[in-house]
Parts: sequence; structure tokens; C-alpha cells
Amino acid sequence: MKTWILLLFMFAQTVSAEIEVYDFKDPVLEKRYQSLTEELRCLVCQNQNIADSHAELAQDLRRKVFELLNRGQSDTEIVNYMTDRYGDFVLYRPPFNFKTMILWLGPLLAVLLGALGYSRVVKNTKRSPDTASEDDLKAVQNLLDKE
Repeated sequence: MKTWILLLFMFAQTVSAEIEVYDFKDPVLEKRYQSLTEELRCLVCQNQNIADSHAELAQDLRRKVFELLNRGQSDTEIVNYMTDRYGDFVLYRPPFNFKTMILWLGPLLAVLLGALGYSRVVKNTKRSPDTASEDDLKAVQNLLDKE
């Protein structure tokens, strides 16, 4: 029994997760904080927002959002700060502009190209039937008759 306990302690990994606790003076500020951290993408994880990410960069971004909110900046100013520093990729819903056009139109173009390719394949299979047409048979018969 003692060996099992010793083995458990030897192979147990310590989890060190820092829990961030921010003291909000106003519940409105807290809701704004939650909303902003859910709308900003973690640049390390790329598939999580900074509210859910445990990456160090996400912790820094959450801290910065908290600081900017306490300075009295608006949500737009905070988002502009983040996009100026990290680009439009930090947003889950990037704006539609020339730089992000491929993000918005790429899936539509892929579907259209796929449909075009499919229609060409279907057309080509209809053009080359397995059996000869009447015109082809008449042309062969005429060639045979000439000999």
C-alpha cells in the first residue's frame, strides 16, 4: 500500500494554474470586460478567445483589457488598440476590407469552383456515351459501302 502512495506522489504532476481575480467597481464594467475578452482571439491558441485561454499572452491581454477599461476607454477604443497592435486577426469577426476579403469570400469561391468543376465533369460524361449514335453508325456504313 505504501508503494502505491509513493508511486502516486512520484508520478503526480503539479498543476499550477493562476486564477486571475479582477475587482470591478461597477457591474457594467465587468460585463464589458467579459464581452471584450470573449470577442478577442488568443493569438497563441488561435481557436480560443482570450477569456478561455490559459496562454501567457492571453493573460497579458486580459490584464490589458482590464487596465484600459479602468482608464475609462470605450469598447471601440480597446478593440482599436488591440487591432493596431496585433492586426485584424485578433478579432473573431474581422471587418470586411481589402486585407480580409479572402477570409470572407474564400469559402464562397471554393463552393463556386467546386460546383463549376462538378458541372464540367457531368457534361463530359454526357458527351462521351458508351454506345455509338445513329450518325456514327451511318458514317461507318458509308465507309464500308465505298469499298
